[in-house]
Amino acid sequence: MQNFQFDNGRNVAITQAQSQASTVFLAKVFNWMAIGLALTAGAAFLVSTSVAAQSIIFGNKLVFYGLIFGELGLVFYLSARVERVSAQTATGLFIGYALLNGLTLSAILLLYTGTSIASTFLITAGMFGAMAVYGMVTKKDLSGIGSFCIMGLFGIIIASVVNIFLGSSMMSWVISGIGVIVFTGLTAYDVQKITRIGASGIMQSGEAAIQKTAIMGALSLYLDFINLFLMLLFFFGGSRD
Repeated sequence: MQNFQFDNGRNVAITQAQSQASTVFLAKVFNWMAIGLALTAGAAFLVSTSVAAQSIIFGNKLVFYGLIFGELGLVFYLSARVERVSAQTATGLFIGYALLNGLTLSAILLLYTGTSIASTFLITAGMFGAMAVYGMVTKKDLSGIGSFCIMGLFGIIIASVVNIFLGSSMMSWVISGIGVIVFTGLTAYDVQKITRIGASGIMQSGEAAIQKTAIMGALSLYLDFINLFLMLLFFFGGSRD
């Protein structure tokens, strides 16, 4: 009986230590996600208030699409090379991506009213926060949901490319509706995955490994938030025209 009590107490202590480590790591991830969102918002605002910047970015298709491909390149490079680059490089690539994304997303501030953007942001934050909490506290394994949502994401990408040529407003509605579901599910899945990483001993892996893993987690949540916001903006955004 004494041995059982000792082992039980030790298991409780281990569980508590894992929970604390998971909380600390998750906080680090969310801090970097918030930094990324703030940089994107700041860059978008600066472009929206500068006629010269707007002329450079939107007045030349080569520049605009160059920025788009630059963003994609940064994401793919960071995802593929994160184990080989330094923590400082990974952090710099994340910051660079957030800034580039802000330059292209500045178009939103020019197309939609400030009120509709603010209200959509609050709706997005509420949905994101609810699903993040669910991902943290649920005991259910969300791997199946995550796989399903990733498949849905590929479907959205393909449908979006096709719709560039079709120009169907109905398809745009369908894509946005499915997108809301997909990125809502991905938020819960990604938060659960990050929570488990935090409890798996990552906090004992050295500062560089912690930083790189946190950056990748922040990038996942950043993309979930931004894409959920864009999908919701399709429904709630009010045009300036």
